[in-house]
Amino acid sequence: MPVVLPSADLLFVGGRVFTADPARGHATTVAVRDGRIQAVGTDEVRDLAGPDTEIVDLRGRLLLPGFQDAHVHAVMGGVELNQCDLTNTTDVEEYLRRVRAYADAHPELEWISGGGWAMESFPGGVPGRELLDRVVPDRPVFLSNRDHHGAWVNSRALELAGITADTPDPEDGRIDRAPDGSPAGGLQEGAMRLVTDLLPETTAADRLAGLHRGQELLFSLGVTAWQDAMVCATNGYPDVSDAYLTAARDGSLRATVVGALWWDRDRDASQIPELVAKRETFTVGRLRCDSVKLMLDGVAENFTAAMTAPYRDGCGCATTNTGLSFIDPKALPDYVTALDALGFQAHFHALGDRAVRDALDAVAAARAANGFRDTRPHLAHLQVVHPDDVPRFRELGASANLQAYWASHEPQMDELTIPFLDPAAAVHQYPFGDLLRAGAHLAAGSDWPVTTPDPIEAIHVAVNRAHHGSDYPPFLPGQELDLATALTAYTAGSAFVNHLDDRGVIRAGNVADLVVLDRDPFAAPAAEIGAASVARTYVDGQVVYAA
Repeated sequence: MPVVLPSADLLFVGGRVFTADPARGHATTVAVRDGRIQAVGTDEVRDLAGPDTEIVDLRGRLLLPGFQDAHVHAVMGGVELNQCDLTNTTDVEEYLRRVRAYADAHPELEWISGGGWAMESFPGGVPGRELLDRVVPDRPVFLSNRDHHGAWVNSRALELAGITADTPDPEDGRIDRAPDGSPAGGLQEGAMRLVTDLLPETTAADRLAGLHRGQELLFSLGVTAWQDAMVCATNGYPDVSDAYLTAARDGSLRATVVGALWWDRDRDASQIPELVAKRETFTVGRLRCDSVKLMLDGVAENFTAAMTAPYRDGCGCATTNTGLSFIDPKALPDYVTALDALGFQAHFHALGDRAVRDALDAVAAARAANGFRDTRPHLAHLQVVHPDDVPRFRELGASANLQAYWASHEPQMDELTIPFLDPAAAVHQYPFGDLLRAGAHLAAGSDWPVTTPDPIEAIHVAVNRAHHGSDYPPFLPGQELDLATALTAYTAGSAFVNHLDDRGVIRAGNVADLVVLDRDPFAAPAAEIGAASVARTYVDGQVVYAA
């Protein structure tokens, strides 16, 4: 006798269903019961409608799995939304207007903090302290740039930190200087700690509010699960693990979150027992902390991404600078092997091709020592990947975690990056197509608040190699992805990295984390992908956002 299924709680009909399931592809109808996918198919699934079933007419729109962000800083992003926000503009006078307005609105604050400014706004990417002095002369100001690898400070902040012309650069950073050697107002990488060590700590209430605001924003963009790439304190940024733990316990964390514990680059393997203890403490409810973030290098635009070939100077001549390795490459394989043996996932920050190679070498060492354990290591950012290393992702079972929004022409790329990279490296930036053709597993993330957390905007760039509405030509044609591949990276691909194997694919039995878009991007030209938006987001079959 045929099995008779109970009636569905939800029934999605009348549109296209992108399942991210290679065994099925597209469908037209999905049934949900008790928070899980009950059935996927076409008209036959309509038979599961009962008297109490909610029918959702897609009206030709697209239903797909909930997006998963495999590299984001959700709490930090939410906290920064409540500070002095300099995002969404590159105009210096607008920056100053916002800083003055924020300072005037908060006379009680000892420090003015915030960020989001773009390096392209300033000559050579270096902001001047005297600009901030004009609007806030009496209180210290610390404003991180949009990539959070540099900061803009005023004279009062430099004074409190004791930074003068005689202050040496730290080993892992740089103090931007005026021609006379005095501090100009920019601090790069580890030099930020000279000031951030003085910043008032955010409160537990601030961090929890930041998580709630970040979660609300991510839900509005269709993101139902994520990996927070830094849940412990570092570089002056707060330890946000308490916010996650509180929300996981009180039920206000409705997304599913993997937390990446921070590898302290100033220490050695003696920190591993502490990571083991934190994994146990911070694995509660919807929160699991079994990934470890290893930040191997900086970023190309401030010449700290670790490269195999030296950076160029303003005249196009090779320098002696090949960037920074924040973790000793000789010790890294032992660290990763030990973490892998304990069941930790290695989550690498690797922008330059030397950092990518160091990460892959470390994964290779772990595989050789431990076998192919199901720890699912992944490398985030991947701005430059040497062609010799592209096939190693598949060979080693290391996922490529793409921040696709960055793979485009814009002033920071064209003015502050390409002219200073070795020409042979510049043509191998964000090689998504090469990685796909070589069989690499692709995941995706935003790195918000570095750039927008909107998966649709990133997917648009992955397909078009240009921002939506941009007049720039495609960036390195031949490295684009097709729409289905880009969507899969942001759903099933990231779910794999996050070890969330019952999410990310619309398949019977999986959790009903789902997104309805306001249109079907498959039915329109690729140049219009970025015009799509989220109409509704479901977690466990329940609406958490409706436009």
